[in-house]
Amino acid sequence: MDTKNLIGVDLGGTHMRAGRVENQNLVDLASRRTPASAEAQVVVDDLIATISSVFNSATSGIGIGVPSVVDVEQGIVYNVENIASWKEVHLKRALEDHFRVPVHVNNDANCFALGEYHFGKGRGAKGMLGLVVGTGLGAGLILNGRLYSGVNCGAGEIGNIPFRDHTYEYYVCGQRFQREFGKNGGDLHACALRGDEEALKAFRTFGRDFGKVIALALYAFDPDRIILGGSVSKAYGFYREAMLEELKGFIFQQSLKRLAIEVSEEPQIAVLGAAALCLDALATARVNIDASL
Repeated sequence: MDTKNLIGVDLGGTHMRAGRVENQNLVDLASRRTPASAEAQVVVDDLIATISSVFNSATSGIGIGVPSVVDVEQGIVYNVENIASWKEVHLKRALEDHFRVPVHVNNDANCFALGEYHFGKGRGAKGMLGLVVGTGLGAGLILNGRLYSGVNCGAGEIGNIPFRDHTYEYYVCGQRFQREFGKNGGDLHACALRGDEEALKAFRTFGRDFGKVIALALYAFDPDRIILGGSVSKAYGFYREAMLEELKGFIFQQSLKRLAIEVSEEPQIAVLGAAALCLDALATARVNIDASL
């Protein structure tokens, strides 16, 4: 595969975005509203139309990130969040039949991690965790320069680990703020910026639980870099101190000193990360070839 011209697609319940990446630069971007309540084929057709608007004869591969469980080998997506009709969609086959180039499908958190590793603040990391702190808590793991999805595309999904009476995601994502304060993460962040004491206290409490998530990630994966994305990551400055206070109980303090935690700054990282699925597939193929020699 020639990786000089790739397309990345970010499919969400509200919008679908497709971008053409040439020589590591995003040169064209298209967006349209996702017909979330429409029949499955209508959504597929709109997706094809969106991709077609940035696709050209030199395009050699397409990557697509979706908010769902994915059969990575077959490119089948299941129960896509906020698109009711997408219970089981053979997306890879549908897009390859239409565009006649290789298509790679993965979940959106994994695409975020890949995007940061290839295009953002994860470049040069030995081991990297992309942590998406938004409406939910998602994660993607980069090991030895490649995405590690696990056998069932479930690797790194620490948000689903039991914690207290629920899961980590229940306490460490924007839904917590909506549940406890009737505000989303962005609105509470705005309050904190104005010095609202209730908002400041909410982020301090959040930070202590966030510190527990970071400790869990360190014990499980031992990365040298964690990149934060999602709406709640924008308020990191308000919960960072409480997180660090919680991490004083982390056993391997020397490892903690080597860890860098940063917030993503690339606005189109979802599209870039989807395109990076093609780069990751090529790297994996090269490793497999080398191993067979």
